[in-house]
Formats: sequence, C-alpha cells, structure tokens
Amino acid sequence: MKITFYSNFLNHHQLPFCIEMYKRLGKDFTFVATEMIPEERLKLGYEDMNDKYSFVLTTYQNQKKYEKALKLGVESDVVIIGSAPDEFIKDRIKQNKLTFRYSERIFKRGRYRIINPRVFISLVKNHTRYRKRNLYMLCASAYTAADFRLVGAYRKKTFKWGYFPEVLEYKVDELMEKKQHTVPKILWVGRLLSLKQPEDAIRVARMLKSSGYSFQMNIIGSGEKEYILKNLIRQYDLDGNINMLGTMTPEEVRGYMEESNIFIFTSDFNEGWGAVLNEAMNSGCAVVASHAIGSVPFLIRNRKNGLIYKNGDIKNLYNCVKDLIENPEWCNELGVEAYKTLKEMWNAECATDRLDRLINALLTEDKVEFTNGPCSEAELISHKYKY
Repeated sequence: MKITFYSNFLNHHQLPFCIEMYKRLGKDFTFVATEMIPEERLKLGYEDMNDKYSFVLTTYQNQKKYEKALKLGVESDVVIIGSAPDEFIKDRIKQNKLTFRYSERIFKRGRYRIINPRVFISLVKNHTRYRKRNLYMLCASAYTAADFRLVGAYRKKTFKWGYFPEVLEYKVDELMEKKQHTVPKILWVGRLLSLKQPEDAIRVARMLKSSGYSFQMNIIGSGEKEYILKNLIRQYDLDGNINMLGTMTPEEVRGYMEESNIFIFTSDFNEGWGAVLNEAMNSGCAVVASHAIGSVPFLIRNRKNGLIYKNGDIKNLYNCVKDLIENPEWCNELGVEAYKTLKEMWNAECATDRLDRLINALLTEDKVEFTNGPCSEAELISHKYKY
C-alpha cells in the first residue's frame, strides 16, 4: 500500500509517526514537505529535518520534485494532508480516493467567525461540498470536529488524532524517585506569549506563598511577555520561589520534566494541540491543564491521570495545584497514570497500528471501532467547561 503524507515541513512532533510508517511501508511511504522550515523555528531550537530522512520529498527545491509530489497525490492508495496546498489532492478527490485531512481547530479565535461570509464560503468550498466523498478528518484538537460541524462537514467522519512526539521508556520506580523532593517542584514550559497565559502560573505562585505553602517553580521559555513576567515576580516578592530559565533544548526540557512533580499548562483556546502535554505526561508529571487546550480532552481523564481546570479560572487552577501539594501520594499516582497513558496508547506505534486498521476498514467497507485513543470517533466538544 502506498501512503503519502503532505505537510509544510517535518518536525519532531510528526517524526516518530513518520518513522513508524516508513518501518512498515518502506519506499511506499513518503512525507512531502512543501516549505522550508522558518528561521524563527530554527532559533527556537527546531532541527531542519527536511533533508535528513530518505522518506522526505521536498517540493520547493526544483520542478521535478514538485511534479513528483503532484503525481503521488493521484497515485497513492491513501493520502494524509495537513498544512499543505489543496492542489496536491484536487484530482484524487475528484476520483474519490481515500483521503484524510489532518487539522487543528479552525476557530481558535472563536466560533463567531462562522458568520463572516468569506470564512463560511471558503469552508463550504473546501470541505462541506465534499461531504459525500471518500474524505475524512484526523482531528489534531478535541475541538476540530465541532468547528467543522458548524458547516456540516465531516459528519461521522472525524477521528481522534493529534501529534505524537517521541515517547521515552522509563523504569517507573526510578522515574518517580527523581521526583522525591523536600519541596515540591512545579514546572511551566512554553513561549512567553499571550495565548500561553504564563502570568497565570505566577499568580498561582503568589496565592500558594500567601497561603504558606513551600514550593519551587521553574519557568522555561522566552518571548514577548518575559519583561512583564519578571516584573510580576518582583512585584509579588517571588524571587525565592520562581526561576526564569529562558530557552532550552528539548533534551534539557525533558530533564526538568523528569524531576518535576507538577506541570502547569495554562494556554487558552488558541493552543491548537500542545505537544508539551504529551512530553510532560510521558515524564510522569501530575499535569494541571486548561480545558481550552486542544490535546487536553483527548489525553487527560480528569482526576484519573491529570487535572483539568476551567480556562482563565485562577482559583480553580490554584485549588488543583494546592490539592496536589497537600496530597503527594495522589500527585505521584496521577504522574504514573499519565506515563502509562502515553506509553500504552498515545504514541506513534499505537497510532500507526490503529490508522492501519482504520484504513483497511474504510477500503473494505468493514467496521472498526476504538473506544478511546487515536482513531476513535471524535466527540463534539463545546467551549463550555464540563469537566
């Protein structure tokens, strides 16, 4: 079976899945990169992988490679297309060949945008009109299915998907031993941008200190809000509790995750997926995450393998963190369950297995159902807090 995956450029969130596909299909799997990796990403520590792996075909280097990519769009048995131009699937959709779109949510700034005529017409043209075609949606956000449902697209044709960073294998006892501290360690990781809401972590630190809790918080990342955050730390007299550590390599970040007890993920609805959640759970952290983040409803079962709080509700966030500090055994239990979730289900190997079974079922008009995890049916999750 020949499968082609189109996206803008290869990154470390997609690489493990691509490697798994290549192991199974060999030269019958191709990842088509339609853009050079942006300089901004390279400065953030991303690696340029487009020319590193034999299964990658770049379309921006010469015309022959571009034409080959177009040809694959027609000849492949299955195509997965993410952030890439629709010209690569235009002819195969006409021929009704099995195709998967791969998308985060489309209304990050609010579903009210559906009333914009240009937005509505574009969605109908590119999605709704193909509702009877052999076209399905791999949802890289828990909110993708509901967003597209507003224009009648992909009804009963949406599947849970996401990004699948490398899942490291640990001896659980040894991993949790790294987290044995006299003072609990709290970690926040990400670019210091408005959508990430890093100031919420600092406000929680202020509340914890005011309530007399001992803790150490590390913040990893850089960005436009760095100056504001440093001022808040000084204003709240938190210099002895919070360390601003700047930008780090993925390997260095993992080291901090492995030693942290609690991971706070505070982004709003503009966070498409949030692969840092995969990494924190894989590292055995007890995660406290905003319900607005695309990966959260897929990966976290509230109070089973992590905690979900209502986006923007600082008191709710504080109470979650406080409960973990007061109950270190429960904190460890959530961390262990988080690790198991990634090790046993939300990883590239499991996702590839399930996608293979789904593809075979769709091609043979057979039935296959998964109750949870990758390739299970994506529910219609609303913005309203329900956890």
